[in-house]
Amino acid sequence: MENLEKFATQVVQLTGSKEGAVSPAIVQSAAFAYGNSETGENIFNAKVKKPLYARMGNPTNTKLETILTSMDEGCGAIVTSSGMGAISMAVMSIVNSGDEIISIGGLFGGTYSFFSETASRFGVKTRFFDVDQIEDIENAVNGKTKIIFVESVGNPSMSLADIPAILDLANKHNIISIVDNTLTPVTLQPLKLGADICVYSTTKIIAGNASALGGAAVFREALQNDEKLLGGRYPFYKKFIDKAKASAMVMAAKKRALRDFGMSASAFSSYLTILGLETLPLRIERINSNITKIVKALDKAGLKINHPSLPGHKHHKRYKDIYHSVTGSLFTIEFETKQKAFEFLDNSKLITITANVSDSRTLGLHMASTIYSDFTEKEKEFLGITKGLVRISIGQENPDEIINDILQAVR
Repeated sequence: MENLEKFATQVVQLTGSKEGAVSPAIVQSAAFAYGNSETGENIFNAKVKKPLYARMGNPTNTKLETILTSMDEGCGAIVTSSGMGAISMAVMSIVNSGDEIISIGGLFGGTYSFFSETASRFGVKTRFFDVDQIEDIENAVNGKTKIIFVESVGNPSMSLADIPAILDLANKHNIISIVDNTLTPVTLQPLKLGADICVYSTTKIIAGNASALGGAAVFREALQNDEKLLGGRYPFYKKFIDKAKASAMVMAAKKRALRDFGMSASAFSSYLTILGLETLPLRIERINSNITKIVKALDKAGLKINHPSLPGHKHHKRYKDIYHSVTGSLFTIEFETKQKAFEFLDNSKLITITANVSDSRTLGLHMASTIYSDFTEKEKEFLGITKGLVRISIGQENPDEIINDILQAVR
């Protein structure tokens, strides 16, 4: 948890100003005036770093991007309108028709459908693997493989990927790796472990209170002799490295995806997200303290709980060794049937029934009848979605009250 202490100081210092308005400004403008023609030309060719047009970013978004870059010790970041916007931007800035993606993990429903349905319509094939199929993953790598994508924590499968092993595999084959780190910001730093891109739904614990929809992608530094980016698998990167140097991956994402798809962040949402970031370390610590106490009590009471802090979980060792005993706000309860799951959720006095996660308050959802309702039985089986599965996202309430509420709702 030492990263939390470091970031607690870092973020409030980056957010506030020492002179003038302390709180960051909301620059709510769609367009920006260049002053003269030469400046306009230099803004467009990136020689002058001033706002171009709000679709490509504005000063409030830049402030948030600076903080997120610092959080992950990256080279640069791009904020987007949603978490799926961040994934879409990162992926579509890299792939062409005929390319392949390897996707690993329990996978959030929107991510799975993006790869299986949307990307496939553009001629991009995705091969899906469980987190433990390392040998099969390596065997699936071929000349068309352009991305290895992995979730840090399976949502809602609660599977934990061996992140270092997967990133080592990607780097061995010079394939770009993308880690969805939505549930474990700060406590897990994928770029430091060797990832190329780290994506977030900032809507979740980063903003923290369901007030702002948003997403982000944070990029590593590109090198002048970058073996991965210049090795032949990604011929388009050379011009970006020549022009943008270390920020080549950021510029490529802006020019090859953000500019044309338009998944741009709102200045007001970025402002609210910055405010959320100021308390992120405190909220992570509180939620993690809550969830470890709660799942232990519920497991002891005989409920069918799935959380990696429990010694019987298949990835308990990874939980301690790789994830530093922090995996976010989620766990699941198995009720066997939809009727029992509905009764539990409707009997609870504290749980808010919603599709969001990692909020200030405790949330719950029956997965099969909502997010995964239009998935096939085979897809549900692969993603770990059973008829009675309920996902719980623990909030900041008193843990004893949450335990008592869940137990009374079960009874």
